[in-house]
Amino acid sequence: MVKIAIDAMGGDFGPAPIVKGTIAALKKKRFIPILVGKQSEILPLLPRRYRGKISIVDCDDVISMSDAATDAIKRKESTIYTAMELVRNGEADGVVSAGHSGATMTLATLRLGRLKGVLRPALAALMPTKTSNRSILMDAGANVDSKAEHLVQFAIMGGCYAEDMFGIETPRIGLLANGEEKSKGNEVTKEAFSMLQGYKGFRGNVEGGDIFNASTDVITCDGFIGNLVLKASEGVASTVSGLIKEYIRKSPISITGALLMRKVFKLLKKQMDYEEVGGAPLIGIKGCAIVSHGKSGPKAIKNAIFQAISYTETGVNKHIVERLAALKEKQIQKEGS
Repeated sequence: MVKIAIDAMGGDFGPAPIVKGTIAALKKKRFIPILVGKQSEILPLLPRRYRGKISIVDCDDVISMSDAATDAIKRKESTIYTAMELVRNGEADGVVSAGHSGATMTLATLRLGRLKGVLRPALAALMPTKTSNRSILMDAGANVDSKAEHLVQFAIMGGCYAEDMFGIETPRIGLLANGEEKSKGNEVTKEAFSMLQGYKGFRGNVEGGDIFNASTDVITCDGFIGNLVLKASEGVASTVSGLIKEYIRKSPISITGALLMRKVFKLLKKQMDYEEVGGAPLIGIKGCAIVSHGKSGPKAIKNAIFQAISYTETGVNKHIVERLAALKEKQIQKEGS
């Protein structure tokens, strides 16, 4: 049975929503949860009937959002460090944390290590589209400076993730640029374009709008651009939602239309709600690490746990290692010919 280590203290609201989310996940799926945090605070939140189903690893130190990500390497008694060590030692299969994202990614990379052949792990963000499907943005913030070979690997890892997690036989992969033409982009993206040409599923350059129109399954970019896209999208969604409410408040006529569109708005909100996704996986590391939003409620934690279970069970990591090895072999053959 899959074992998931959960940082019980990392979120903005303490252990309560994390414990609730863990219990909600247990009601739906069979797995072994390990809550890492202050036992004195966690235990009172656990109903008696769940105390035999959930393990607690007592840990007092918590990396706060104001701490530097590198501090986590030194603070070996912290909740996130302890959770990572459980995976490193084979006592857990994956980690879920709504705490310091930088600390989580740093420790996952340094303590768990990279998969064979992976140059840099990348954060995968699931973006809403005009259909019920989501597109995968790689990298969403793990690497602010990336070379062409990193972008190529992000594309390949994102493709493996799309195949195994969403059952897409041949994911459509696009390289984010300022135009669809081959000549568009900067020197890094142009080089990445050249390296990806001929790769199964590669569609060439895509623009920002293609992230949301369901024309592409995987969109590749460096973490600096990816994080800007992610934050800008969240800002637009919040602004549009606020504008709709304001227009309805000002215009009585709009209320009738709003009531008719209520179901549509509800579906749209669900598509754009980070709680529906749960978190972003750091792809390219040994094991599994899901980085959740600091404001995650029980629903987000539940879905993040579901992500961790699925990631572990589908064997994405093995697929990535095999695909990268095949690509390297192909490159060697090309250079030798």
